Amino acid sequence: MSHALASDGTRIAFQVDGTGPPLLLLAGQANNHHWWDPVRADFAAAHQVVTLDYRGTGASDAPTSGYSTPEFAEDAVAVLDELDLPHVDVYGTSMGGRVAQWLAARHSDRVRRLVLGCTTPGGVHAIERDIDVRRAVAQPDAAAARQALLELMYTPAWLADHPGPYTTLGDPDMPVHARKRHFTASANHDAWDVLPLISAPTLVVHGADDIFNPAANAPLLAGRIPDARMELVDGARHAYFEEFRAVASPLVLDFVGS
Repeated sequence: MSHALASDGTRIAFQVDGTGPPLLLLAGQANNHHWWDPVRADFAAAHQVVTLDYRGTGASDAPTSGYSTPEFAEDAVAVLDELDLPHVDVYGTSMGGRVAQWLAARHSDRVRRLVLGCTTPGGVHAIERDIDVRRAVAQPDAAAARQALLELMYTPAWLADHPGPYTTLGDPDMPVHARKRHFTASANHDAWDVLPLISAPTLVVHGADDIFNPAANAPLLAGRIPDARMELVDGARHAYFEEFRAVASPLVLDFVGS
């Protein structure tokens, strides 16, 4: 396990797998690098894959400050600096896609190609999840809330054939203060004004049946980022990258390899 030092002194844990052109993978809200475990090998076969544990997760420090999508992007830059990687391709999903937007907008010289998966521009322009969805994942019955989240991530057919364990449901060892701050960071994301500043060729990917982060956000992002391309994965929910890896991984690999 290696660490980079963020600007405020927080230690950010990172992991490196494979060889080839560098590819930074950014996970979802309140998750560490294990989010990518089911598909990491798809990318490490052709790339030097870099993942990280957001502050408050995994082997990173868990301070009480520094929790916002722009600040997470700066933590990612600290990792790239530690690895002496001047240019990388970036693939962020869910909250990782929010972080990736800031990284590409504020550090355009560091991002060669950008993939934004199952994410949103945030702010007043975003399409919010339905109130019933919010209630389902926030209900006091923990088991019922977990099941609701699973059904938002994956289709019933996939869940029936894959009983777990699942790596996309959050870092179970996060301290409470960090979990709350991750939620706030994701909820407060608003990159609408900086999206036109993104100069990297961009691919926007979304599960067509995603209601956790509604698929209607995909065309908003694609329309706001210059010359962005959009691909919807038919039948997929929020965790399209895992359940539909046979479609999604080659799609991303073809894009960053072009």
